[in-house]
Amino acid sequence: MPEGRIALHPPKVRGTSRLLVLNKQTGEIEHRKYTNLVDYLQPSDVVVLNDTKVIKARLIAKNSKGQTRELLLLEDHHNTNFTRRKTIYRGKIHDGETLDVNGTKIVVEKVMDGGIAEISSSHNILELAEHVGSVPLPPYMHRNATKEDIERYQTVFAKEPGSVAAPTASLNFTKELEEKLLAKGIQIAYLTLHVGLGTFLPIRSDEIEGHTMHSEYFEVPAETIEIINKAKLNSNKIVAIGTTVTRTLEFCADKIMSTELHPNQPLNGEANIFIYPGYLFKLVDHMLTNFHAPKSTVLMMAAAFAGWDNLLKAYEIAIEEDYSFLSYGDSILII
Repeated sequence: MPEGRIALHPPKVRGTSRLLVLNKQTGEIEHRKYTNLVDYLQPSDVVVLNDTKVIKARLIAKNSKGQTRELLLLEDHHNTNFTRRKTIYRGKIHDGETLDVNGTKIVVEKVMDGGIAEISSSHNILELAEHVGSVPLPPYMHRNATKEDIERYQTVFAKEPGSVAAPTASLNFTKELEEKLLAKGIQIAYLTLHVGLGTFLPIRSDEIEGHTMHSEYFEVPAETIEIINKAKLNSNKIVAIGTTVTRTLEFCADKIMSTELHPNQPLNGEANIFIYPGYLFKLVDHMLTNFHAPKSTVLMMAAAFAGWDNLLKAYEIAIEEDYSFLSYGDSILII
């Protein structure tokens, strides 16, 4: 990926990003705008969005020598003790070490494999993050978060706090686009998947099957399940805005379509499905996503959905046509 194609800042106006449209059946490619999503959908199709909210998960700590250490809090819905948390760390730390975060003491309880540690404090760590933490921008941006990022590294419909990275495919989704979709008779439904290691941890194994997928907490409301079921029965399209939505729907596909599920019963749990080429999609018909980094699980999902040859061609054309890549970049609609 050429460095010059990586978007380091959001577009000046939300929703003005470009959209490459790829027909996975024919390989045909069109160049449009994000707002043109509405042109590829029909009345009663269903657009599904992830309403997770990014927390200020990045903490800057100092050790006893005054050296800076960076902590990125991880989502952990099994942990109801808000004084303990798992974190990704940058810089050397060791068991039993005490760190200082803006005057609050943090104890390193245990250093684990994969650059992860467990920390504790006498204070609520999530509340500490909200007050002194910052927006967890991806490391490749090589910059600190600004006031602009507080607004723009968050979707306009973010509701449920818990993510440590944004569901980036919907960062350019606007109220105006929502109005256009609804005016055409297109339905909008929501689910929650809190973005964590499962989404952004790169593939490090030589064989793709050897990658271990981390679990991410999800909730699918009963209303969303009902909307999807009706749409499928009427042969309408399910449009996933982002890989996090796709992962959740495909993980829950059998239960969502099961006749045994009670009409008012929501779904929740931990999604750890790893989707790569060869996977047969059960629920999602169209997917809108970003241009992803090499060796990422989200790139593998896009390749599975589009077909690897189609996706490779699309990326090559996107580079030629000066599309911007990654979180703040342009998008690709695969139909």
